Amino acid sequence: MGTRYAFVGLGHRARMYVDALLGDWSDTGEISALCDVNQTRMNYYNRAIARSGRSEVPCFAPDRFDELLERADTVVVTTVDALHATYVCAALDAGRNVVVEKPLTTDAAGCAAIADAAERSEGNLIVTFNYRYSPRNSAVRRLISQGAVGHVTSVHFEWLLDTIHGADYFRRWHRDRNSSGGLLVHKSSHHFDLVNWWLDAAAELVFAQTDLRFYGEENAAARGLTGRPARGQGAPGLGSDPFILDVSADSRLTELYLRAEHEDGYIRDQDVFGPGITIDDNMAVLVRYTNRAMLTYSLNAHAPYEGYRVVFNGTEGRVELDVCERAWTPPHAAIDPGAAAKENAEGTWERLVLHRHWEKAQDITIEGGTGAHGGGDRLLLDDIFRGPSDDPLARPAGYRDGIRSVLIGNAANLSAETGAPVRLTDGGTRLAD
Repeated sequence: MGTRYAFVGLGHRARMYVDALLGDWSDTGEISALCDVNQTRMNYYNRAIARSGRSEVPCFAPDRFDELLERADTVVVTTVDALHATYVCAALDAGRNVVVEKPLTTDAAGCAAIADAAERSEGNLIVTFNYRYSPRNSAVRRLISQGAVGHVTSVHFEWLLDTIHGADYFRRWHRDRNSSGGLLVHKSSHHFDLVNWWLDAAAELVFAQTDLRFYGEENAAARGLTGRPARGQGAPGLGSDPFILDVSADSRLTELYLRAEHEDGYIRDQDVFGPGITIDDNMAVLVRYTNRAMLTYSLNAHAPYEGYRVVFNGTEGRVELDVCERAWTPPHAAIDPGAAAKENAEGTWERLVLHRHWEKAQDITIEGGTGAHGGGDRLLLDDIFRGPSDDPLARPAGYRDGIRSVLIGNAANLSAETGAPVRLTDGGTRLAD
């Protein structure tokens, strides 16, 4: 029979893991139970299970999570971020293994609770940082660990979210900082984990400035964008406004959200220029590490293209990674969500260059694979469902890695609020008192 996998949180993020267990990793185990606040969403995944030739599985509301645990060896947590700690701790305390989407949780209290539960549990916890497995990011880790630039002294990391991907965070529950921790936790935890992993070091001091400059009601009014609809469905601008998402144009979004609204009232296509947004869209962060390396990091959520650039300066040279994941944003992308697929984007690029002192620049070949993130997702899924192999790059991530990435984002949020730097202790796993 294999491992019994139970899922809690059946929105979009569950799809990768469900599809894996119904497809190429079906020999490793079976889906045994589902848990969500919304029965319609659980029904959607149960139909997918049935189409694969398997029997539908029991569904549980959150107040029956203990019953789900009786049917599980491993619990996959893909809920709203603020609820991760609740389910992770309950599963660990029941002795179950846990696979949790990043971010591990949203605040220091959640980090502490998960750390305590992980230490006393017989279960194992995996945080799914799939960007570690992307071949280009693995190539950077290899160069740094081999000493290609000597000791790293500074890192500059710029991440651009375009007006397809970036805008979507301001339509969904992520727009509420209490649910997501803001983009410095929800999104940037990926990026902070990469730097922690690349450097094999922990953060000890964080300073940040953030602001909401593009999305939101006040910014829209300042640019003359008034009279906005509260949501996409039924809006006069549906079909012509590139910021209005047509949920009904995508069958999966329709089934998971539009037809599920009557149960929990969750609106998937809120206006990005509407009221109630409590997260920022421009962020600048300065981090000092325990090995004396310094990080300058920026995140912009309204760029005209999507990608990132990271540069490592070292005592023997410099490494530059330049990535474009989507070269431009077609105006119909929100109207037709299928047009936003990065896999279909043209004009994208990735380039890794090593500059050593007194040597000509060297282009480093990036060995890619098939599937999302250059084949990185397949490698991650192999580690999750078949177990990690002896990996010289140390890509599998545990709860301490998750905590370190979350707390940099937490510290950055706190610094932006207070105007003061924030210290981390215990190897980056605790905010200083």
